[in-house]
Amino acid sequence: MVRIRTLAIPSSFNSSFHVGCSDGPDTIWRTLHSGASNLTTERGLDLSERDDWSRLETLDVAPGRPGFESIRRVAATHLERGERLLSLGGDHSISHPVLEAYGAAFDGLTVVQLDAHPDLYESFDDNPYSHASPFARLLESGSISRLVQVGIRASNRHQREQAERFGVETFEAWRWREALDLDLGSPLYVSLDLDVFDPGFAPGVAHHEPGGLAPRDVFEAIQRLPSLVGADVVELNPARDHADMTAALAAKCVKELLARML
Repeated sequence: MVRIRTLAIPSSFNSSFHVGCSDGPDTIWRTLHSGASNLTTERGLDLSERDDWSRLETLDVAPGRPGFESIRRVAATHLERGERLLSLGGDHSISHPVLEAYGAAFDGLTVVQLDAHPDLYESFDDNPYSHASPFARLLESGSISRLVQVGIRASNRHQREQAERFGVETFEAWRWREALDLDLGSPLYVSLDLDVFDPGFAPGVAHHEPGGLAPRDVFEAIQRLPSLVGADVVELNPARDHADMTAALAAKCVKELLARML
């Protein structure tokens, strides 16, 4: 039996604009277990009856490349034990070291990125490890073999050029449903940035980008995916949330992603 390890990676060192998503992991976990809802997924899997996913393990994250290396090392150790990871951020840069570990453990890794932004900058604010750059780093290093982006609606010329350079398959928000027809194969990993949702549903993120997906759209996308080897949920900024709307969405996404991993 494969065991799922849940990692809290409370980093906001590589954020921009509104900083504060280091409080995201604890907020998601607290909301998941708050009693406001239960631990049953939409397809009827009761996570409270399963013992193959773990309580939250929080990493002590340092800034810069040393912090990335410590995340990669912890992720690699769990994968070497045969465990799978559901990581909670933190800013989206945390996907970089986690997926470095995954790329070393799984040949031919495909990543589905649910996001408003491509995160393909060569460097953002003079930081090549920014939360706006993780997938540029992963593709240029060969850590991932295929990137499918869904929900994109803020791609400038530079990022479109980067997408073409790396062969990224981009499905903008206005045609997100086309991605449902893809043959994604395996191994498959999902990286879910909460700003994929329209800010009317998810105000608790740093960068509000109108015209995003509805919760039902994202749940349908997750539920139609084949089995996952890993996932992350990133960019919850509790200081910008309203009545825990975004935290509740994040917690529900965690449940539905766990269902695809178990």
